[in-house]
Amino acid sequence: MKPLTAQDPETHSPDIVAGNIGQLQTLFPEAFTEGKLDFEVLKQLLGGTVEERDEKYGLNWHGKRRARQLALTPSTGTLLPCPEDSVDWDTTRNLMIEGDNLEVLKLLQKSYSGKVKLIYIDPPYNTGKDFVYPDHFQDNIKNYLQITGQVDSTGHKIASNTESSGRFHTDWLNMMYPRLRLARGLLKRDGVVFISIDDRELNNLRAVANEIFGEENHIATITVVRHQGGINDKPHIAACHEYVVIYGSGPDFVSKGLPLTEEQKAVFKHEDSEGRKYALRDLRKHGSADRREDRPTAFFPIYWNRNNQQCALRRSSEADVEILPFRGDGVEGNWRWGKERVGKHIDWLHAKRSERSGRLDVDYRVYLDPSISVGDSLEEDEDKAELDMEDGDVLERTSKLKSIWTGGKFSTGSGTLALREIMPGHVFNYPKSLHFLKTCIVFGTSGTDVIVDLFAGSGSLGQAVMQQNMADGGNRRVITFQLPEPLDPNDKAQKAAAAICDQLNVPRNIAELTKERLRRAGTKVREENPMFAGDLGFRVFKLSTSNIRVWEPNRDDLPKTLEESVEHLKSDRTEQDILFEILLKLGLDLTVPMEQKTIAGKAVHSVGAGTMLACMAKKIAASEVEPLALGIVAWHKTLSPAGDTTIVFRDSAFADDVAKMNLTAILQQHGLDNVRSL
Repeated sequence: MKPLTAQDPETHSPDIVAGNIGQLQTLFPEAFTEGKLDFEVLKQLLGGTVEERDEKYGLNWHGKRRARQLALTPSTGTLLPCPEDSVDWDTTRNLMIEGDNLEVLKLLQKSYSGKVKLIYIDPPYNTGKDFVYPDHFQDNIKNYLQITGQVDSTGHKIASNTESSGRFHTDWLNMMYPRLRLARGLLKRDGVVFISIDDRELNNLRAVANEIFGEENHIATITVVRHQGGINDKPHIAACHEYVVIYGSGPDFVSKGLPLTEEQKAVFKHEDSEGRKYALRDLRKHGSADRREDRPTAFFPIYWNRNNQQCALRRSSEADVEILPFRGDGVEGNWRWGKERVGKHIDWLHAKRSERSGRLDVDYRVYLDPSISVGDSLEEDEDKAELDMEDGDVLERTSKLKSIWTGGKFSTGSGTLALREIMPGHVFNYPKSLHFLKTCIVFGTSGTDVIVDLFAGSGSLGQAVMQQNMADGGNRRVITFQLPEPLDPNDKAQKAAAAICDQLNVPRNIAELTKERLRRAGTKVREENPMFAGDLGFRVFKLSTSNIRVWEPNRDDLPKTLEESVEHLKSDRTEQDILFEILLKLGLDLTVPMEQKTIAGKAVHSVGAGTMLACMAKKIAASEVEPLALGIVAWHKTLSPAGDTTIVFRDSAFADDVAKMNLTAILQQHGLDNVRSL
């Protein structure tokens, strides 16, 4: 039975550096000598792709190297379960995690790497005021505890970052860089990230995101009009807008598009003989590559018969009129379709005469039902069809996202009204509108996709996910992070927020408000849609230090230190606390199904239908070893897990090493080889 201690690599979040080296060693084994990388050999193997010039294009700032190292440094923390703060703990697959998102991102790397479809980031804007995230590179768990007032010493550490500071941009970049790098590790190959920002850091954000996600994966920078009247916080211009920067995690991302509005659907006003609705579009190519020389094979005549109103590729009577794709300026153009596709769908073509010029042109049909299509040519349509049939989705034509989002539904006022419906008073400044967030959700996700909200704030994204699932029948999951940043009791603007915390008898911090909004949002959706059976709950976890003791000897009293270190686990932690830390270390989902069964008088937990079996009993007598082991074997056979099973015990529970060895031997005799102790 292999013990698991605080010094064991498995008690840390993943070692990203070791993982990177391992991948290099797999790809370029000849570049390693005695376990060390020979960089000169690696450069030779990579040919001319290694940049060796002193002057290179890119964004650099003081602290970037340390910020990169911070992202690579494993976390020794854990997440403690809080069922009392949660909603539908036993059934929900949503998470609300209270803690510094940097450390939480590290802890989730094993469990959620490559599983997240969409990440939304609404970071603290660099406004020249204080912001809480002054990451210390030595011990970020200690830094988090200081920020949230959980330890004495210097109290709440809130960093000043005024515009007069020479580190104004540097401090913000050092905060953002490691979080973006770790967030990328969670995204699926076809994932997408949305980052809200204003113009103070837009250019720096784009430069950093280009480095982390790849400039080729930049999808768009959207202008979002959030204040029609503008905000008078600048000397010369009243700002009406901000931005949302969108990156795909790789070339596999495909947008879901947006559902057509009623106005857009009204364009499909024609019907064919089978009653299927369609709209008409100009068959002549518009925009780029619209000249004959750009696509010579797409310049050919289409003949229209004046008598029967039909189109053809060949002249068959004197009533046929030749139509060629001339541009409006008289220059020879080309058709959207090639001759083969025109012939295949000739009955979809309709000639029209321009009211202005009297010239004949050709339209083609675009059906409201996107399954009735001509294939690749829809890639050129202004309203592109995304054919997504996952999870039983109904085929529906969608429209492309536009580069400017405007209208009352996107405004800050809309976000404030939505918040006040469930949390009266001035609780948060400038909450994001639900319509804005649902636009992001629909564009990038569907079905059972996982969504992460890196800076939850008021919890707007969590509510938007609930509402969108209700609207389209999806089962999207949401994971929200929020630092328990203390409210300022002297700030008049935070009076309503503090009052809500006081009514709930909870600490005055932002994370408590996030949780309460999610609770009320779920209740509101249920009241308005009593037939909705979707997930409106969430499991709450709180960032803390590991349940496993770290060896910190008191050299003035070594005998006492040794005595206290006999028990590897902290005495103030519960069995459930320990169980969830094991889940994190093994890379299991924090909402994976669990069962509990009493075997030989001991509580045994099954996680993930037998992927892990754990007995955290504090005492296992020698007489209990055999019935406990055989009971676990019998339950394991009943569960029949697909893969290997890890079995975990409390190391100090055994009367002696003999009892531990006997239990391990019995389990291994029945094929259960992976037995660990804590």
